[in-house]
Amino acid sequence: MTRCLDCGSERIADQCPSCGLTSAAAEVMFRRRLLKRTAVFLAGSLAFPYVSQIYPPLDLDLMLVFFGGLFFIALTIAVVLDRGARNRREIEVLKRIYSGFIPLPWILAATLLVNGKLDSQKNVAATLLVNGKLDSHKNVAYHPTTVDSRYNMPGIVRGTRRLFVHSWREGQKIERLAVDFDDYDRFRAGDSVVVGVEPGALGIPWYYGVYRR
Repeated sequence: MTRCLDCGSERIADQCPSCGLTSAAAEVMFRRRLLKRTAVFLAGSLAFPYVSQIYPPLDLDLMLVFFGGLFFIALTIAVVLDRGARNRREIEVLKRIYSGFIPLPWILAATLLVNGKLDSQKNVAATLLVNGKLDSHKNVAYHPTTVDSRYNMPGIVRGTRRLFVHSWREGQKIERLAVDFDDYDRFRAGDSVVVGVEPGALGIPWYYGVYRR
């Protein structure tokens, strides 16, 4: 006994008793729906890297690697589903698994946006005092450190710029800060800097700013 590709109901004949579609018609409907869902997933996959630069977490690179793994797993499932539909195979379980992947990029992007947006509303902009010391406001924590190196990978839209500094966190040697073009151009290896970090409204610490000591 197989299930209808369109509605998932069990059927013992070529025509589904629930939706009334034949196997060929159900295949066409399913593949159209698969294409639309994949488009939603791809749109979220493009939005997530962009949104992640607005309030960049300290562990952004690890998040991007994790998301890359999810991305390729989801695309692999989509290909298997398409081929399974062409061959009229049983794919109901994979359909449900793939449905769970569709909103993941949007959920991750919304999480980082809310984490930074709600946190930043609790703080005012950091300022420098006359004697050169940073005036810490509310949740912003400032960590003195030294620039180790830089990394720049040009991209079509934004590119990737990282400022590598010695870490202040236990068990970690280097912090990879997702900086903008101005901060990337201002600092060189060996510069003494102070890094501002906010805890995040959802508990995800994010990079607030980098200042020269």
